[in-house]
Amino acid sequence: MRHPRILLTLPAAFLLTPTTALAAAAEGEVELLVINPGLLIWTLVIFNSLFLVLRRFAWKPILSVAEERESTIRVALDEARRRQAEAQELMRRQEEELAEARSQARQTLAKNREAVDRFRKEMETRTREESEELLVRAREAIRQEREDAVEALRRESVDLALATASKLLRQELDDGQDRRFVMEYLGGLSTLNPKPGARA
Repeated sequence: MRHPRILLTLPAAFLLTPTTALAAAAEGEVELLVINPGLLIWTLVIFNSLFLVLRRFAWKPILSVAEERESTIRVALDEARRRQAEAQELMRRQEEELAEARSQARQTLAKNREAVDRFRKEMETRTREESEELLVRAREAIRQEREDAVEALRRESVDLALATASKLLRQELDDGQDRRFVMEYLGGLSTLNPKPGARA
């Protein structure tokens, strides 16, 4: 620690020499480069005393505050780096989760479209089947009604034939055998010469 002290005292001596010369010039002496040894010694003593006092009482607190400030800044920088790394990791995770959510949304949308298409096709098939079934039932009902109408027409024809025959013969033909005979006769006529549109 002696070398820094010597290095500090020499520039101080050279800096204070012009002050001594100026003080002498103020007293009337014009010589600027005259060195006053007493003033130089007192200047060095005061400077060294001040240096020792500052070193003893001020530099350690100043250095400790500077070191503490430096460690605080270092800790803050480390914390900032750590938080930046965490933020980047969080952003990476969020991007991955967002990509996964988009993928799941696309898959869900595709599944929903498939389900809608499948439901639409099922409904079309069911509607077609129901329409065909209704058409078959309607045809069957029309055929049955036609057969019922033909049967009713046959009965009416039998009754009309019996009524006509009874009037012609002047007797009542109400016997069941006669009715059956006429029905079989009309049935034979319809099978031998069917009328178009008589049966479905």
